[in-house]
Amino acid sequence: MLGTLDCVVLDCPDPHALGAFYRELLGGTINQPDPRWRLDDDWVTLHTPSGLVLAFQRAENHQPPRWPDPEHPQQFHLDIHVADMPTADTRVLELGATLLDTSSGWRVYADPAGHPFCLLGK
Repeated sequence: MLGTLDCVVLDCPDPHALGAFYRELLGGTINQPDPRWRLDDDWVTLHTPSGLVLAFQRAENHQPPRWPDPEHPQQFHLDIHVADMPTADTRVLELGATLLDTSSGWRVYADPAGHPFCLLGK
């Protein structure tokens, strides 16, 4: 093993807005003091209750992926298990997500910056 995963970093046009979106989706603390990262207008962290850390980094001229267009690939995606799919679906749409696909048996969305993520559950 060469190292351990500290966090997943998402490029986006507005780190604070995307951090707030994922805090509502996953819970946790925005910009919890942590010596591993600097916190400023271009970098926001979210420490989730599960221990996972997501970071959101400002990317000027951010070009979102266009799922499932191979010319603009996903770049990454998150699978998120939910206990109540109808409630989760309603809430992520209220938070600014866009439903992309339901044909695979799970629900694929784009977050407000265009990153695909899946909700899995019942």
